[in-house]
Amino acid sequence: MDRVELLPPCIYIGHMDIVVSLVQNGAASLASYLAAHVLLCLVPAFFIAGALAALVPQQSIIRFLGPNAPKYVSYSAAAGAGSLLAVCSCTIQPLFAGIYSKGAGLGPAITFLFFAPAANILALSYTGVALGADFAIARIVLALCFGIGIGLLMSLIFHRSEVARIAANATFVENVIISRQSLIFIATLVALLIAGTLKIDWLAAPVFSTVLPWDGAATLQALLNRLVPVNELKGEEGLSLQGLTLIGLLLLIGAAAWHGLGQVDNGFNRLTYVTLGLTAGTLIFAALGVRANEIGLAITLTGRTLAVVILCVVLLPQAHFFDDWDMQQWLWETWRFVKLIFPLLVVGVFLVGVIRSFIQPEWIQFIAGSNTVLANLAGVVFGVFMYFPTLVEVPIAKMFLSLGMHPGPLIAYLMADPELSLQSILITSAIIGKLKAWTYVGLVALFSTVAGLTYGAWIDGTPLSMLALIIGGFILTLTVAVQLIERAQRPAVS
Repeated sequence: MDRVELLPPCIYIGHMDIVVSLVQNGAASLASYLAAHVLLCLVPAFFIAGALAALVPQQSIIRFLGPNAPKYVSYSAAAGAGSLLAVCSCTIQPLFAGIYSKGAGLGPAITFLFFAPAANILALSYTGVALGADFAIARIVLALCFGIGIGLLMSLIFHRSEVARIAANATFVENVIISRQSLIFIATLVALLIAGTLKIDWLAAPVFSTVLPWDGAATLQALLNRLVPVNELKGEEGLSLQGLTLIGLLLLIGAAAWHGLGQVDNGFNRLTYVTLGLTAGTLIFAALGVRANEIGLAITLTGRTLAVVILCVVLLPQAHFFDDWDMQQWLWETWRFVKLIFPLLVVGVFLVGVIRSFIQPEWIQFIAGSNTVLANLAGVVFGVFMYFPTLVEVPIAKMFLSLGMHPGPLIAYLMADPELSLQSILITSAIIGKLKAWTYVGLVALFSTVAGLTYGAWIDGTPLSMLALIIGGFILTLTVAVQLIERAQRPAVS
């Protein structure tokens, strides 16, 4: 009989320690993300997406963003809308799903998906302050050119399937426009999203402060710091007492919404009002400043808190201008987007925390010191698997620049990090399908690398006029190609 040799117990213990450590890193990543970003970012975004799906006539979306809209109208509208939203790749997903489900063409929808995280006004201004005007200008020019380019390519590659999708879902009614009350309602929801995410002085300014005595606050916060440590280099933001409370409130909202929103199409029920009340209260609590100290909890009421309170209050009377059925559809569509996107977000953020354990920033610093294809690809890969929330990528980029990273790979990182994260890839795949999603991922990786090489070439002395001619020629050629192909295929489709 063959002799079976067992590994020493220390080997098994070592492997188990590694597994436990990876699980802890994934859980810590998920906890810090849910506490810091889901409420004031994603929750309003889900409600906006639901409003777009339920309250906006399909033809009004198709008119400006549909496949038959003039390219200068649809892509300009997509980029313009994206520039106003200071959101990350996860927060933009519900909005992307909303306009895509209502009949927006794949190309303009993809441009919106790309441009909002990469080149919104806040990200550009922050880039200019932290890294200099050259980086900010390069970021907006390259993001605009390549965002439109990626949208045009996606439209070109998947033209036939998109025409079939629009034809199957469109209800062709002439002169259909979005109502004024729907515009005001959606604008208020967008204002709520912006008020919760915009980082400007008057929103952060304290209005009132007080301290709630609690002897155990500092001890409990110290325990949370050990369980979920802060690591700015890897984008790990830790977990505060406020964040832990917000996670608990988020679980309560989910439990109430399962019946309160999931069955609201059959009529409003008690849990519907509980869900909405919990959501409003949680958003207000998330906008407070809450810090643990030796005395207790320092509570700070800021301009952001007041803005969130006012906007939540303003939404209530607006709801009475709609029929009950419209509001039921809004809430039901919101819950549909939550069920589609949120589980993938949770899985993705957890996996990012696990994968991030294996990636050392020093690797990127070592290989990205020159403007090579490998160095720019390294910047892209780092952006995908490390994943920093919107605006956090800028100070990280500043750190790498000070450590010797070439400006070219740095731009590649700044282009890829807001766009591609593991969780956003999973969500995009659920919205538009795996083939389209992975094609988009490949194009973003390619164009981010090209953007880095382009900016790096200018830094290294290549004339700007030559680079502008190459990029402009590419976009022009792509636009003409899309127009010609669509014109040639239109008679066949009809």
